[in-house]
Amino acid sequence: MFRVNTVGRFIRVSPYTVLSLKALCVRQQHTSSESADGYYGSLYPGHIPTTVLQKALLAVGSGVAALQNPYRHDMVAVLGETTGYPALIQLRNRMRDDPEGDIILTERPRIRLSTLDLNKMASLPDGSFGREYLRFLDDNKVTPDSRADVKFVDDEELAYVMQRYREVHDLLHTILGMPTNMLGEVAVKWFEAAQTGLPMCVLGATLGPLRLSSSRLGALFSSLGPWALQNGRGARCVLSIFYERRWEQSLEDLRGELGIQPPPLLGRASP
Repeated sequence: MFRVNTVGRFIRVSPYTVLSLKALCVRQQHTSSESADGYYGSLYPGHIPTTVLQKALLAVGSGVAALQNPYRHDMVAVLGETTGYPALIQLRNRMRDDPEGDIILTERPRIRLSTLDLNKMASLPDGSFGREYLRFLDDNKVTPDSRADVKFVDDEELAYVMQRYREVHDLLHTILGMPTNMLGEVAVKWFEAAQTGLPMCVLGATLGPLRLSSSRLGALFSSLGPWALQNGRGARCVLSIFYERRWEQSLEDLRGELGIQPPPLLGRASP
């Protein structure tokens, strides 16, 4: 049971509220006609059509759950999908205006264990993008398969843009040189907020510092934060890089191509 303080009063929000809302949407999943209230049928595999009201309820419920536990990636995902439509349009347009990004929108590559040649990546030299990404996965005990499929975006192309953002997140950790601890996650969220404008990223960048210790908060505001914001605003659209064709490229060269400065030393050394 969660308690949210709103104007001096506490509202109890059960974690099962979000699950109930999801179940409501699933019951409607097989409806294929458009109704007067703007409800649409499935647009892609796994799509769960929702009305504006349902999206609002899902956004509130998932937002509360994500605030309670930032590592609830399922709730963070729902929040991003139900609030990100305008930002996704802007990201899609940026990808279309970039020759490499346009190819990505056409070919729709996915970053999954089934699409990665792990043996080849392990044989690449230190400093190459593919080798450093594989090292990031190993060191942090994470896998690209942990990224959930998009369900609540009511546009097939925009759903892919959200999926691409989601699967590129760990690549950004590698490019930015950030670990998966809270300080590293907040620094990446500051970069992503400036780069994408997604409300989910802005919320994470705003509220994430509340969970940092005083020493890490000082590091964020004095060094990592300004670096992340500056590079997020100035970098090439990170969704417009066909990373699957860049494994052999050096990480240093890829950063230069994106217009991303190397991370502050504190960001690398922070536990």
